[in-house]
Amino acid sequence: MTTDAPALLPALQARVRETAHARTPAGCPCGAATLADRPDATVVRHAGTVAKAHAADADPAELSLRVTAAARLPGVLLPPLAPAPVDLHGRLVTYWPYGTPVDPEDPDAAPWEAAATLLARLHRTPAPAALPPMRGPAKAARAVARLSDTAPDHPAAAPVLAAWAALPAWARGEAAMPGPAALCHGDLHLGQLIRHPAPDGPWLLIDVDDLGTGVPAWDLARPAAWYACGLLPPEEWHRFLTAYRAAGGPAVPAEGDPWPALDVPARALTAQTAARAVAKAVLAGRALDEVERSLVDACARMASVRPADPRG
Repeated sequence: MTTDAPALLPALQARVRETAHARTPAGCPCGAATLADRPDATVVRHAGTVAKAHAADADPAELSLRVTAAARLPGVLLPPLAPAPVDLHGRLVTYWPYGTPVDPEDPDAAPWEAAATLLARLHRTPAPAALPPMRGPAKAARAVARLSDTAPDHPAAAPVLAAWAALPAWARGEAAMPGPAALCHGDLHLGQLIRHPAPDGPWLLIDVDDLGTGVPAWDLARPAAWYACGLLPPEEWHRFLTAYRAAGGPAVPAEGDPWPALDVPARALTAQTAARAVAKAVLAGRALDEVERSLVDACARMASVRPADPRG
């Protein structure tokens, strides 16, 4: 699929305006707002409609299956406005209703319980036939590969790469994930939640790019990693874990120590996040900040303890 990158953004803005006006004939005098413009996603909004141009290498059949899965899980995933992606200047585009995101300026209002409950419901849902594997490990592997390519000699690269190399092959995207497989989001963080209908409807999960079957503990790994690195307060981690267990989430035991199930995914997410942080700092020509140093330090500590096997 050939991508016409310079033409994409204006075309996407025009298309989202058309779609929004078709949904609300009265229209809206406001222009199309660009919510994100990255190599892996360009997202624009006009009134109550959002259009997303997915990564240039997105597989059409797999993305269609993921969009269909979202349509069939109302109350958990935000349902799409159209049943299948469409091509626009060589990029696959999907359309979604707008929802109110988590306020990054109000961390005390972070919906940890809602996120955990939605994940538990997702993990308990039988996966649709033919849905591909969730892309979490593959996405982590790309972040580490980017670090190896851009800053292999940076002092922080060595502990990150060593922590990554110590993980089992499945967590590095080099082997099949251990079963039993569950329906997983694949890239859970607070930016993947919105309230719909806006502004104060129920919380829903968004972003189906990594949706698929796999190890459900992966979806708990980012908050688990933040907690282990000292970046998420213990009370917030407790809120999240307690809500997930109360909703019957299968990723961890209903009681007792959850860490044997979470250890490998949390290590993988720590290495992924640290790799991104170091590569970003190097490209910007700056030193690591305090949070980034905490991630690298966590990778260094991980080398002294062998990862737990989630299969026992």
